[in-house]
Amino acid sequence: MAPTGRLSVGLAVAALVFGGQGIAFAQDSEMTFFVTSVGKGEGGDLGGLDGADAHCRSLAEAAGSRHKNWRAYLSTTAPRGEAGVNARNRIGNGPWHNAKGELIAKGVDDLHSDANNVTKDTALNEKGETVSGRGDDVNRHDILTGSDPAGMYSTAGGDTTCGNWTSNTEGSAIVGHHDRLGLSDARHMTSWNSSHGTAGCSQEALRKTGGDGLFYCFVAD
Repeated sequence: MAPTGRLSVGLAVAALVFGGQGIAFAQDSEMTFFVTSVGKGEGGDLGGLDGADAHCRSLAEAAGSRHKNWRAYLSTTAPRGEAGVNARNRIGNGPWHNAKGELIAKGVDDLHSDANNVTKDTALNEKGETVSGRGDDVNRHDILTGSDPAGMYSTAGGDTTCGNWTSNTEGSAIVGHHDRLGLSDARHMTSWNSSHGTAGCSQEALRKTGGDGLFYCFVAD
C-alpha cells in the first residue's frame, strides 16, 4: 500500500494531467466558421447560392475540414415582392468556432446580437489567417451578405444581391465589415453583416469600396 503522501501527490498529478487535457480538448473545437480566403474571382457572380456553398466546401476541404454541410451566409431576393432566402436561415443552429477554436456565436440569435464575437481578430479565413481590413495596405473588409442586420433579405428595393449572386456587371450587393470599422460612427457602418452597398458587381467595383468578393461560411449541421 502506497504511503498517504505519495498517493496524494499521484492523485494531484493525475488531476492536473487529465484536467489539462480537458482544457485542451475544450479549446480544440473544430472549425465551423470562416471568411473565404479568396472569392470566386468573378465579382458578385458566385454561381448563385449553390456555387457559393460549393466554394465554401472546397476551401474547407483543402484546409482539412471534415464537415460537408458548409453554407455561405448569403441572402437572396425574389421578384414581385415574393419572399427571398434569408442568410440566417441557411446556416444551422450553431455554435460556431473559427479555425483557432474561438467561439464566434452560440446560436443564430446570439450571432445577430451585440453578443457575437465577429471581429477582425476572430473572423479568420479557413487557414486561420487574419483577413486584412481598414487601415491595412489592402482593405478587404467588405464581406458579401445581401442581408439586413437581422440576417434577412433586404426590402430596401433595388438590387442588393448582384442578381442573386449571378451578376458580375450591373447591380449592387449589401456587404458587412468583418473588422467592424467604417467611415463614420453610425452603427450600420460598423455592422459585420450589413454596412452598405457595393459600387457595382464586377471584381473591380467590389474592390472600390474595400472588398474582394469574400463571404462568410458556416457549418449548418
